[in-house]
Amino acid sequence: MAATNFKTENNTFRKLIGNGLTYRIPRFQRDYSWTNEEWEDLWTDLLGTLKADGESAHYMGYLVLQSADDKTFDVIDGQQRLTTISIIVLAVLKNIQRLIDAGNDADQNKRRVDQIRQTYVGYLDPVTLVARPKLTLNRNNNNYFQTYLVPMGHLPQRGFRASEHQLRKAFEWFDRQVASYLKASTGDEGMRLAKLIEDVSDRLFFTVITVTDELNAYKVFETLNARGVRLSATDLLKNYLFSVLDRGGETDHELRNLEDRWEAIVGRLQSENFPDFLRVHWNSRRSFARQADLFKTIRAQVTSSETVFQLLRDMEEDLDTYLALSSPEASEWPQEDKQQAGILKTFRVRQPFPLLLAAKRTLDVPDFTGLLRAAVVISMRFNVIGSSSTAEQERKYNEVAERVAKKELNKLGPVLQALRTVYPDDAAFRIAFAEKSIKTTDSRNNRVVRFILCALEKHLSGQAHDFASDAFNIEHILPQNAPDGWGGFGNDDADALVYRLGNMTLLQSGANRDLGTAEYDQKRAVYQQSGFAITQKLGNENAEWKPDRIAAVQNWMATQATAVWRIAQLS
Repeated sequence: MAATNFKTENNTFRKLIGNGLTYRIPRFQRDYSWTNEEWEDLWTDLLGTLKADGESAHYMGYLVLQSADDKTFDVIDGQQRLTTISIIVLAVLKNIQRLIDAGNDADQNKRRVDQIRQTYVGYLDPVTLVARPKLTLNRNNNNYFQTYLVPMGHLPQRGFRASEHQLRKAFEWFDRQVASYLKASTGDEGMRLAKLIEDVSDRLFFTVITVTDELNAYKVFETLNARGVRLSATDLLKNYLFSVLDRGGETDHELRNLEDRWEAIVGRLQSENFPDFLRVHWNSRRSFARQADLFKTIRAQVTSSETVFQLLRDMEEDLDTYLALSSPEASEWPQEDKQQAGILKTFRVRQPFPLLLAAKRTLDVPDFTGLLRAAVVISMRFNVIGSSSTAEQERKYNEVAERVAKKELNKLGPVLQALRTVYPDDAAFRIAFAEKSIKTTDSRNNRVVRFILCALEKHLSGQAHDFASDAFNIEHILPQNAPDGWGGFGNDDADALVYRLGNMTLLQSGANRDLGTAEYDQKRAVYQQSGFAITQKLGNENAEWKPDRIAAVQNWMATQATAVWRIAQLS
């Protein structure tokens, strides 16, 4: 990102808002949503900076602004914080106004009100009482904010949106806190309240990132590692789509329709998952776009109300498929499809998702099921056991997805042939499997090894086992915490071999626990009596347990695995 399009600095609240600059929350940003929990946290932090032994400042996090002239700034991220601090200022002003109304040093306090308002709130026309604000809220909240909160008059409670009620409640909450603060201290009341504003404005500071346009703002959200960033990136895209409709002069009905449908999609996904869904959806229909380029690509292609609503319809069409792939246990898919999607989830493999979305839209039901099964096999060969670049794999899936979306490929056979380059052949898979180590201390890896061992057990004995069952565990023949010299293994050999697949088998939980770090002779007797065929075979065929036996068992496993995870058309 060019330096001229991106500026970062640390600023206090006083420097941000007390220097003649104005801030506006884009019309279609989210409504005000903070509640008691956030109010109380902020107020506690503020009071902490005022104590003699307290922190000298409180960090408010990132504030992302967009401006073309360095005078007026759109608040891209940070609207909840800026709005709440402005409400605190108004609550302090309300308390000073009560002093004026009570005749308490009225002239001095009137000057304080005027000065604080000019500095932090904005000019208030003395005749119309219409605000010329420093901060303008979004289309749903600004009218209530400027009409009722800024003038500090009567706050009506009926006939307003939930977010407008939340603004009122925030003001009333902070009004009470300021009044309590005033009672708890001594001295000139107006002076103490004015000093409270000064202290707050000097001791709250932000990391301010200023960008020149939406594209640079989106890049900020894609690269910042901070809480709430992904949600903000989602909101930024939403705001762009609304701005397209707004420029086109669309009616309030169309804007509300987009807002309702957008919120329904984001709500079903959970906000933090939306960027991933958007990219999977986009790549299931069009040429490949990296996450970092996605906003730029959408901005270039979605430029009219027609394309905005087409994007919305397309997302709605793909949403159920994406949710079924991400959370298969809650889907209404046939049992086999749910099982295969569940395996992909266990693998944490998402590269096939764009293709599967495209296939769900265009292929018939049996072909989709066949492709889902093939995606599991490819994922086992390429992702779980192999070590090839997933970037190239992702591009291949997208290339095939685009052809499926265009109906150039409309049957399972041609789709599988198009995926040949990401399907390691039998020889490559067998070699990779024979050398594979998977460290089972990681919960995901533990589930993957259980899955592999259960599949091998079914291939050998015909008995199916739920790999997530608590009835059995992974047995490490050479124990994970083997005492020095176990079985004659040196420390280096033990470290290198303990997580080889050939050193692992299945054993009932109780037996696994009882064996612990026993020597192989003792373990072997238990293995020979096991209810698992692969464990019996291991015990019967290995009189001792040495590095060469681990290699031999794993070579046998590799041969079986090549038969288990195999696509006949590609092998």
